Amino acid sequence: MISQFSIHVPDTTIDDLRARLERTRWPHDFVGGGWEHGVNADYLKELVDYWRRDFDWRKQEARLNDLAQFKTEIDGHDIHFVHVRARVANALPLVLTHGWPSTFFEMSKLIPLLTDPGAHGGDPADAFDVVVPSMPGYGFSTRPTAPFVSARVPAMWTRLMARLGYTRFGAHGGDIGGGVTARLGQFHADSVVGIHVTNVYGSIGIGDPQLSNAERAYLLQQEEWERDEGAYEHLQQTRPQTLAFGLNDSPLGLAAWIVEKYRSWSDCGGDVERVFTRDEILTNVMIYWATQTIASSFAPYWDSRHTPDPVPWVPITVPCGIAIFPKDLGRPPREFAERSYNIRRWTEMPRGGHFAAWEEPDLLAEDIRALFRDLR
Repeated sequence: MISQFSIHVPDTTIDDLRARLERTRWPHDFVGGGWEHGVNADYLKELVDYWRRDFDWRKQEARLNDLAQFKTEIDGHDIHFVHVRARVANALPLVLTHGWPSTFFEMSKLIPLLTDPGAHGGDPADAFDVVVPSMPGYGFSTRPTAPFVSARVPAMWTRLMARLGYTRFGAHGGDIGGGVTARLGQFHADSVVGIHVTNVYGSIGIGDPQLSNAERAYLLQQEEWERDEGAYEHLQQTRPQTLAFGLNDSPLGLAAWIVEKYRSWSDCGGDVERVFTRDEILTNVMIYWATQTIASSFAPYWDSRHTPDPVPWVPITVPCGIAIFPKDLGRPPREFAERSYNIRRWTEMPRGGHFAAWEEPDLLAEDIRALFRDLR
């Protein structure tokens, strides 16, 4: 059964949040300030002051509720999803999967560009029926009650699409959503006509003698990134509950944990608000806060490290489109991707970072439309 859904955060939750923000205890700031020790204290104080005084959650909530939202039960999980049909008949269905620290909200700018391209300078024939599920444990989907749910998400999405009447569809995702999308291409080729991703997974390592120079340089770059930026990942894989106690109880801690990633992983040149507005940042943070899902959002990280029988990585046979954004966490060479992905379209974007659907929705939408133009 599918039921309509709309967001309404209780007034008591908002009042409690405001009281917590009023009582914030600010830590000692490292000498020199800046961002090299983590989130800049001066910036975070400005953001929290805006959150406390000026941010209008009800206004943002109403905007989110302009999207057609639903819930349905799949494998014991209540899955929240957005479903927006194209302005034309017989459009290709497309499922979009978010990553971390994102929510379904990250796809909100992309949806109209895909459902109604004719209104945004594109060809109406490129329109999609768009489905944006919230991953289990994220946003308004229920939290996993058992480990290793992450590996089951691609099959859950296939069931969701079938329940909506879509037995043949495309898929797009980035970050964790890029992994879900890749798995859809690997194991659900009977339903998936093609996939589009902004990040590349693979099983080859730095010690493989068949690596090209470009592949070796890429893997070394990834190792350097893990040293400099990967502490969050290691912690969320190994001690997620300890971290969750602080972030679930402190809106300041939650905002700091997330906004640091927005600044470090986006193409913002060091100014996070050059790419994201304060309302956008805080709306995404509010979804985590109101639903208390920061702890459950760590599940894919724990699962990736502790799954006793991991799903094997196998070549993807369905057509693949890959868009590489210059400020993303990694910029793999095409030959690395070709080891696993059946590449039909490879695009190296002129700008943009990890949060492509938010940062450069027009570039991303056009690339998605171009891939699927011949797959309908």
